[in-house]
This record gives sequence, C-alpha cells and structure tokens, in this order.
Amino acid sequence: MQCPFFNHTLVLLIDHGEDGSFGFVVNRMTDLDIGDVFNEVGVTGEAADSVQAPVLLGGPVSPESGWILYDAEGVPQPSSGKTIAVGERISCSASIELLERIARGDGPETCVMMLGYSGWGAGQLESEMKQGSWIPVDLDYSLVFETPIDARWEAALATLGIDPARVIDNQIASA
Repeated sequence: MQCPFFNHTLVLLIDHGEDGSFGFVVNRMTDLDIGDVFNEVGVTGEAADSVQAPVLLGGPVSPESGWILYDAEGVPQPSSGKTIAVGERISCSASIELLERIARGDGPETCVMMLGYSGWGAGQLESEMKQGSWIPVDLDYSLVFETPIDARWEAALATLGIDPARVIDNQIASA
C-alpha cells in the first residue's frame, strides 16, 4: 500500500456498499484524552473527570469529526444523531447526546472516541484487497475493546494464524 498512514493498522469496517466504504482505524492513539474532547465541544458532567476512554485517530478523513465506538449491550440508542450497529454488541455514533451521557456517567461503560474516519470510494477497497493491501479478519469484540491498542494489529493477524514478522510491505512472505 502506498499510503503510510495505513501501515500496520487495524480498520473496523463500519459500512461497505456500492457507493464506497467507511471505517475506523482502531489502533492509532492520539495524544488527547476524552476530557480534551469534552472541553473542545463544551460537554460537562459529574463523571467527566473520571471517564476512561481512549481517543484514537480513526482515519485521515475529517480528523475534526468525532465518533463514539461503544459496547451497545444494555445501552439505549441515542435519540439524536446517526447510530450504526456494527455487530451484536458494537455500535458507533456521532451523537452529542451520547457524549453528554458518557460525561454524566450514564452512557456506555466501554467506549472509544474516534477522531476522523477512513473512507474509500466506490470499488476502491475491493481493488486494494485484490492487490493484497488488506488482510480481512472477522469482527471480534475483544480486538476492538479488550486487546491493548498497540497489540491489535498483531492480534488480528494471529486470529488467522499469520506471524506478523512474515508480513512484508503488506504481503505475506512465503516459506
């Protein structure tokens, strides 16, 4: 792949269709914490200072935009803003209402703040996959929320039995 941004990244694909694809890199930390995000958008709440949620760089597109990736089990869907169910327990939302609930302490306990997103035009992702630029793995809750952020790429490859040391220039080296 020619884009250095995506080197050794794990992307959670949120939507894929004829018009293109949309997802988030889930293993690129920023130097921000969730309190910085609360301050930037003017969100306050009694739990705001104690919230522990990483802030990740979801992709190079619109890094000023924010999305919340969260465990939706038992969490009421926000009444405002777009929310997308990604899997049985994983959802994402750009709802300020959900961010306010998190700051108050009545939002999802497991969440990640995403700044920006990764996007592909119609047919672009399919073309990159044919070139071997991406290695698809199944959706796995633990990769998204439980695996240490800096170990996610290697852990994703391990689910396929691939040794990360054998991946060269996004191609798998043969023995």
